[in-house]
Amino acid sequence: MNKRASGILLHITSLPSPYGMGDLGRGAYKFADFLAETKQHYWQVLPLNLTNQACGNSPYSVVSTFAGNTGLISPEILIEDGFLSEKDLNQMPTFPQGRCDYESAISYKEKLFARAYKNFDLNKKSEPEYKDFCLKNSEWLNDFALFITLKGRFGGRAWSQWKEELKDRRKSALSAARKDNKDEIEKAKFLQYIFFKQWFSLKTYCNEKGIRIIGDLPIYVDYDSADVWTNTDIFKLDKDKNMTCFSGVPPDYFSETGQLWGNPVYRWDVLEKTGFQWWVRRMGHNLACFDVTRIDHFRGLVAYWEVPSGEKTAVNGQWVNVPVKEFFNTLLGHFANFSIIAEDLGLITQDVRDVMDHFKFPGMKVLIFAFGERNPMHPYLPHTYGRNWVVYTGTHDNDTVKGWFENKATPEEKNRIFRYVGRELKAEEISWEFVRLAMMSVADTAIFPLQDILGLDTYARMNTPATVIGNWQWRFLPEQLTPSVYERLSEITEIYGRDS
Repeated sequence: MNKRASGILLHITSLPSPYGMGDLGRGAYKFADFLAETKQHYWQVLPLNLTNQACGNSPYSVVSTFAGNTGLISPEILIEDGFLSEKDLNQMPTFPQGRCDYESAISYKEKLFARAYKNFDLNKKSEPEYKDFCLKNSEWLNDFALFITLKGRFGGRAWSQWKEELKDRRKSALSAARKDNKDEIEKAKFLQYIFFKQWFSLKTYCNEKGIRIIGDLPIYVDYDSADVWTNTDIFKLDKDKNMTCFSGVPPDYFSETGQLWGNPVYRWDVLEKTGFQWWVRRMGHNLACFDVTRIDHFRGLVAYWEVPSGEKTAVNGQWVNVPVKEFFNTLLGHFANFSIIAEDLGLITQDVRDVMDHFKFPGMKVLIFAFGERNPMHPYLPHTYGRNWVVYTGTHDNDTVKGWFENKATPEEKNRIFRYVGRELKAEEISWEFVRLAMMSVADTAIFPLQDILGLDTYARMNTPATVIGNWQWRFLPEQLTPSVYERLSEITEIYGRDS
């Protein structure tokens, strides 16, 4: 990421689609065309892993760090590939435009998936390709398919509440479960095959147009996941496989009790003895799926905040160091093209900065954080950047620039903005003024949520941290990408030398 370029942050679920949520179909390809025509070189997405409706369909709360989100599968492409016919879509419900209706969309798609799998099972149209996929991904796919099947058999209960012989993964019990649920397991594998077939087709299309995909990797995984069930030795669990401590962050300016996330933390001593094998597999999977990977909560790979189980807040935690240089040296030894972005937002200590500098990992600058105090050398102000940074107007966890300006920015913050740009701004102007500030900075990479390119307000916010309801639902409408948006984005990209 060492040349001037820009791109758009837009999750797949936010794409237009007639099927209740954005997917990997025509809307995705049209958006790739938009990026190419406006001279963008990056498309940043959120995690693509299989989500959990009980967790609000958050892409950061997943049942497997390897498995893809089958809700993103495009029915249109299933027809093109011969797994469905046009008549299979005749009784499609009416879905809302501009918002995701996850429950209805997933319920509808599951019926389509059952038909697609039946047709595949009867015709075996792609059997060699399918077998090759299963073989190449067997290290995670076999356990995931069994895990998701058993969760269905046990009414969605967590793996820790399953029968003891399955909870403990006794060989005889696993063998019997695979035999008794063979068809459901095969269907789960088939859907993963379809997801990755569609994803890599889209990625190839983007790459051929000069667009690189930036993915997102949360460092923690959910306790109730295939990852923990199959790798209990690398997480801090007791003899009964319950968590002994939780992940989180300590008290700070934003929260006097800190944040208690509740994910299990790693046993880094065990990981190091294995040569960090699980992480090597995980990172290899991500580097195959994306051209660049943003590591969420990067500081947790240097030292993490560990809170004993039973605590109600994150106050009584402690910092625990990670063998970070050994870890990244191992990854760099395995992957020649190790392109990452370190999410370094929040309170970042010098040891984290030292690691980023040592490995030359680019960090993040967020413009809406730049005006909160009277400091002409604030690290988020554009004139303070070096080249090796990725500047954002905002992220998926922030309000849109316009929403923030209208509802949260103080009079003092607004005045600092006006002084910085040399004039007063209206709410209708603020989004594009922030885009311009990012574009003209010396940072090699500038990324903008599509909401800010469209000048949208709080209604289009993607996520409000520490809340469950109402998140991850926004979708744009095709007609919002007007000719003037094309022209304006193309022009500003060219003016500031990010088009080549």
